Amino acid sequence: MPPHSAGPASGPASGPDATLAFGTLDRLAPELRPAVDPRELRSRIVHFGLGAFHRAHQAVYTEHAAARSGEPWGIAAVAPRSADTVAALRAQDGLYSVTGLHGDGPVTRVVGSVTEALRMGSDAARIDTLLASPDVTVVTLTISEKGYHRRPGSGVLDAQALDTGAPGIAADLAAPDTAGLATVVGRLAAGLAARQRAGGAPVTVVSCDNMAANGPALAGVLRGFVEASSWPGRRALLDWLETSVAFPSTVVDRIVPATAEADRAAAHRALGVRDGVPVVAEPYRQWVLEDAFAGARPPWERDGALFVPDVVPYQLTKLRLLNGSHSALAHIGAAAGCGSVAEALATEWGERLVRAFCAEVGPTLPAGGPDPAAYADDLVARFRNPGMRHLLQQIGSDGSLKLPERWFGALRALRAASAPTPVLELALAAWVNATRPAPDGGGRQVYGTTDPAAAGLAACRRDGPDTPDTADTVRRLLGAVGAADLAGDPALVSAVTARLPALRAGRVEI
Repeated sequence: MPPHSAGPASGPASGPDATLAFGTLDRLAPELRPAVDPRELRSRIVHFGLGAFHRAHQAVYTEHAAARSGEPWGIAAVAPRSADTVAALRAQDGLYSVTGLHGDGPVTRVVGSVTEALRMGSDAARIDTLLASPDVTVVTLTISEKGYHRRPGSGVLDAQALDTGAPGIAADLAAPDTAGLATVVGRLAAGLAARQRAGGAPVTVVSCDNMAANGPALAGVLRGFVEASSWPGRRALLDWLETSVAFPSTVVDRIVPATAEADRAAAHRALGVRDGVPVVAEPYRQWVLEDAFAGARPPWERDGALFVPDVVPYQLTKLRLLNGSHSALAHIGAAAGCGSVAEALATEWGERLVRAFCAEVGPTLPAGGPDPAAYADDLVARFRNPGMRHLLQQIGSDGSLKLPERWFGALRALRAASAPTPVLELALAAWVNATRPAPDGGGRQVYGTTDPAAAGLAACRRDGPDTPDTADTVRRLLGAVGAADLAGDPALVSAVTARLPALRAGRVEI
């Protein structure tokens, strides 16, 4: 499918039910229109992960870079699963709105940087064509931690980091051809193989997910997939990946809550036309990238992106302070009956928790990044934003994948230094409490969160989900998420276990 080859819009082009599309752009006030004429862009970036975060973050930076440079940087965005989002974007010529939830009121604008909306299965041939094209010089990903299929407890430089036994990966490795590959790791590997066969123009592949050293982590699972495959010429492909493909690390930051029906109605009122896939986000956004690209790239710095030699200080600050305190708020807040981040900050303990968490974890951060105390000030202001409704259930899901990145590194460093860790112990106890299965089953956990390891976590409660958790339960849960060393720390396990009765009673004791 070539750029902007969507079929007819899903709604009328005029009247109160007109749909956002090229044909209705001239109905919008100038301040609501895209920063660039979207019909002048070309697909020069392939992005995997057509979720709200990408549309509120990298797509916005790319549109502004194109507008301010005059270069036609457009994005062919690939949805691994969501056929509905692909269909909605095609019906709207790739257009959608982003509403910044400012404290003094929302600000809405249409974004036009998505030139194609593709579905990974049915559009495999088009994806491979794009990835093989020398016009495409950048590939980006927002597929969440679970999309990388890394083994629990594996390090970013672990040569065997890919979980080849994961059902999706195993199925892709056994597939008779590459047309139906179902994981992003497999599809991207196949597309890069097509590029190598087509001449091997250099390309940069950028993970934008919340993982430490996300560039090397992505490189590791891709190499692991190729090595485990039976593809002919895989040795030549591995050599080419080493010499012609760059995997810079990056840090992305913008809080993007799930879009609610009220947000859709507000976007309709602001635009005067219907938008089937609006996005809402906080005003703040940040992007820090390792300056290690293999070829041409959008001038994202024209919209404030920061290119640095080493992203580690920024990455660990964001992972451990923002993402870490977010997860702590999610699990502790759920136990206390809160539904959103703003509700948790409105309690008598919310701000104290964020500041205490940052103060405890701050000493584990390398020099060269933001000041932890100032960063905590910013977090409190961002989390308190009355316009935001970021659900704790959304943040608390996939804890088995998130917490090793967000908490365990800091916890290990502090324990090794014999430093006190009361806030991390409280947070860890709240996660233990939150892993209980929901009473009605269905694979969800007690506060409505989901987790790919939910069944294994539930099995750690060998006396049943309603039995008070013991130190053995805590040890088993830590072992299940690749933290056998922490499970073997008797003082830590005892401290976490001691916190559980209060949390189960809904009390937060900081």
